[in-house]
Amino acid sequence: MTISLFSGQGSQYVGMGKDFAEDSVLKGIIETGSDILGRDLMSILTEIPQEELNLTINAQPAIMTVSLMALRAAEQKGFTFDGVAGHSLGEYAAMQASGMITLEDSFRLIKARSEAMDEAARNNKGTMTAVMKIAPETVAEVCDKAENYVSAVNYNSPVQTVIAGTLEGVAEVTEVFKEMKARVVPLSVAGAFHSKLMQSAADKFYETAKTITFRTPEVKYYSNVTGGELTDFSDMPSLLAKHIVSPVKFTSELYAMQKDGADKFVEFGAGKTLTGLVKKTLKDVTAFNIENIDGLANL
Repeated sequence: MTISLFSGQGSQYVGMGKDFAEDSVLKGIIETGSDILGRDLMSILTEIPQEELNLTINAQPAIMTVSLMALRAAEQKGFTFDGVAGHSLGEYAAMQASGMITLEDSFRLIKARSEAMDEAARNNKGTMTAVMKIAPETVAEVCDKAENYVSAVNYNSPVQTVIAGTLEGVAEVTEVFKEMKARVVPLSVAGAFHSKLMQSAADKFYETAKTITFRTPEVKYYSNVTGGELTDFSDMPSLLAKHIVSPVKFTSELYAMQKDGADKFVEFGAGKTLTGLVKKTLKDVTAFNIENIDGLANL
């Protein structure tokens, strides 16, 4: 059983997807996105400085675009898959890949999501940090005991958990984790994503999500919110709004996929983050990434 995985925010780099754009069919994805965003996606992918690309309103549509181009390039080579999953932002590429939403609607959703999250991040100052070499349960327990707001928000692997919260909250528990000999790595993000500091973004995004048509996917779809296969698609707007303020249960998803028979994982999009998480979490599986034309040789 083959699973297509889709990269999340933080994997972006200037020039990603440039070689895919030389294909006229794949370039059509960029053109569709540009029309809906009202901005030149090709310029965002290849010309703006890294610090500008890192902005939420640029990073989210750019990463999704590259993920979808990489998948379509693989499909041109005969690639097929049985299920999809994304990490945070990656769920939107996963929805489109599964047939749940159209390409146009995926860009409408990501435009609304990135703008709402950007606004919330500017109004509610927060940050995120990766904590490694400590059990996820311990990370969550330390956060729960903090005086200032901080929460475990990304359960990425048995040895990596991302926390998010106020600047004071993250700083407070960072000192605790360092005393526990954990490896602590601040992330290059603009806000405390997947925490309660994003509630205003969830509320605003929901209004757009209600206007979108969601269909039953053509393959298995695994959800960050539930940590397993999603089978009820009756109220996707509410689920996606909840997703903005809920932890990403990626480790649970991986275990669920393997239990269902998944033994091959292909990550589409910038970087190799999800490929690495698969290898750290599961045994006896194959995992590789495709972020450019050269990566297609792995198929």
